[in-house]
Amino acid sequence: MHDDERIISQVLSGDTAAYRLLVSRHERSVFGFVTNLVRNAADMDDLAQEVFVAAFTHLDSFNPKRAKFSTWLLTIARNRCCNFLKRRSQTTRELGDPVSDAVSPAMDVVDSETWSRLDAALDRLSLEQRTAFVLAEIQDMPLAEIAVIEGVPLGTVKSRLSRAKENLRHALKDLQPGGAESPQPASQRGAR
Repeated sequence: MHDDERIISQVLSGDTAAYRLLVSRHERSVFGFVTNLVRNAADMDDLAQEVFVAAFTHLDSFNPKRAKFSTWLLTIARNRCCNFLKRRSQTTRELGDPVSDAVSPAMDVVDSETWSRLDAALDRLSLEQRTAFVLAEIQDMPLAEIAVIEGVPLGTVKSRLSRAKENLRHALKDLQPGGAESPQPASQRGAR
């Protein structure tokens, strides 16, 4: 039996303290995903905690025959982030204020501008393209698992990822050597 499944069995049998093992095994992945979709420090922590609370609450609905625990957990994270971003977008339109993204003061000016532009370019992607890009390029997740998380066919994931990369190349073309190559892989910047 897979370690995650063994731990889930313990939790469902009443050893709720064992859930902490699942959290510690998957928190980096969940926080990384949430961070790269939301990028607002105050909201990131809350959303990641909501993901783990929701997973704990619905742990009895996890089916290892349908997906790995990590896939199931990132599906919850994706749904929470999508709902949050939709609410934030609606609130922003109602208030008429843009959502600001804080940039770390420790970054030098060039890196700060580059990462800010990349973040802004990611924000301009459709939610579907952004989640596919973050899962594939930043989380380094297999496309088949992304298809499960997104609830779409594999071809749709490939199409979304291709469009996301093309949109990012276009948005950041002046940062690219020669203007034709794609930007440095986002996975090299890590979760921020």
